[in-house]
Amino acid sequence: MAYAPTVILVDDHDMVRAGVAAQLGDRVQVLAEAGDVLEAVEVILDRAPEVVLLDVHLPSGTGADVITGVRAGGGEDIRFLALSVSDDPDDVIAVIRAGARGYVTKSISSDELADAVKRVAEGDAVFSPRLAGFVIDAFSATLPTPEDPELDLLSPREQEVMRLLARGYAYKEIARRLTISIKTVETHASNVLRKLQVSNRHELTRWAAKRRIV
Repeated sequence: MAYAPTVILVDDHDMVRAGVAAQLGDRVQVLAEAGDVLEAVEVILDRAPEVVLLDVHLPSGTGADVITGVRAGGGEDIRFLALSVSDDPDDVIAVIRAGARGYVTKSISSDELADAVKRVAEGDAVFSPRLAGFVIDAFSATLPTPEDPELDLLSPREQEVMRLLARGYAYKEIARRLTISIKTVETHASNVLRKLQVSNRHELTRWAAKRRIV
């Protein structure tokens, strides 16, 4: 039987919670649901799910408030994945700073959402390249660039391309920003993926975000 992580759904709309539960089906085990901050904190601490699917705007507060309340109550091992219609940078950054492991919008497909939940349950960080850029920008301003032997494999130009790729820029946009040809961008991108031993842009974003280096 396939692994199905335990989940609690937090959203103030009953129909949204029902829809999400229906889309995920037996790929997760929904333990409970909640519609506001206090109810969410109480049920999360009581049921201790592996992952909380969390809206960022609730009638009595925010998703960040839920995370803070759970942490204060001793729920240090519970992982949070924000699921929201909002892609506002302030919303993304606030919930990630509070401790969420990822952020996806409600336009995500059911298969992608099920995969995201499982990955967060396993300790991964999950968000789209564009949303990852908000997080990376927010943390890079306050954190020093760490020494990393893998990063040192890249030339200075490859590091520039890597950072822009991880932020979700298209090859054409990177070429314009760095004043180089698209073909040159493609060459650098290929070298970056090969040297870092990642197979695609999504994995590159995760690699960069975990190190908070862009």
